[in-house]
Amino acid sequence: MPTLQNTTSSSIIFLLTGVPGLEAFHTWISIPFCFLYATALSGNSLILFAIVTQPSLHEPMYYFLSMLSTTDLGLSISTLVTMLGIFWFNKREIGFNACLSQMFFIQLFTVMESSVLLAMAFDRFVAISNPLRYASVLTDLKIAQIGVAIITRGTVTLTPMVALLKRLSYCRSHVLHHSYCFHPDVMKLSCTDTRINSAVGLTALITTAGVDLMFIVLSYVLIIKTVLCIASPGERKKAFSTCISHIGAVAVFYIPLISLSFVHRFGKQAPPYVHTLIANAYLLIPPVMNPIIYSVKTKQIRKAVLHVLHLSMTKAR
Repeated sequence: MPTLQNTTSSSIIFLLTGVPGLEAFHTWISIPFCFLYATALSGNSLILFAIVTQPSLHEPMYYFLSMLSTTDLGLSISTLVTMLGIFWFNKREIGFNACLSQMFFIQLFTVMESSVLLAMAFDRFVAISNPLRYASVLTDLKIAQIGVAIITRGTVTLTPMVALLKRLSYCRSHVLHHSYCFHPDVMKLSCTDTRINSAVGLTALITTAGVDLMFIVLSYVLIIKTVLCIASPGERKKAFSTCISHIGAVAVFYIPLISLSFVHRFGKQAPPYVHTLIANAYLLIPPVMNPIIYSVKTKQIRKAVLHVLHLSMTKAR
């Protein structure tokens, strides 16, 4: 019978996994990952810098976009070291406490991104349904309060989920199936009863991303109802066009997240590379795509980013 190990011990080491079956090609596989990380970090940093430095972007919509870019930066940085460490140096070991810390921040930034997308949906609803009161409803103080509430909500929701992993004993294989620590993945390595952990994790997912998605859909139902009451076709088109970027951001966030949740709970027979592909898509697609979506679809962001790039090139000469 295996010997139970105390999860509070610093001696517990988990082994992360790159791309199963393609370990010999990890150096080559790291090239597209490096490109994606560079795109995510530079794109979100550029948008954040543009919003901070351009007074014309000091509006509620762009404050929420700066929150989105901040969460995307956090999500990318949370996994950068472990993922590239595996591909470049085959460094797979991660301590138990370090694993829990990484897991907490990955989940925290995920919950924060979901919350920011909900706040952005509310922003679009107020802007379209009651434009005259837009500035009075979404004041700077109100936006700051929303930001604090987003961080507090994520911390309070996720702390019990991560802390409960410390009560488990890990006497099975310590090999994780991803290149980062993910709650269901770590939980499956326990040889003790994990029903409470599973219930808390599922509850956290439903009460954050699940509830947020429900209210985002409700917001767009109300937005569509409001827009259809506008008599002018041109005005209707203009109103809908302000939502395109946000709809794209919602899609690139929730589709990989829902896919990963389903694969972990119902795709036990799926090939290992399917888990790896979806797990990495969940982490990298939103941070990479959000700056592109907003730069292409939002004229003010595109002009601000080009202005910042022009100034940078001018100073470099």
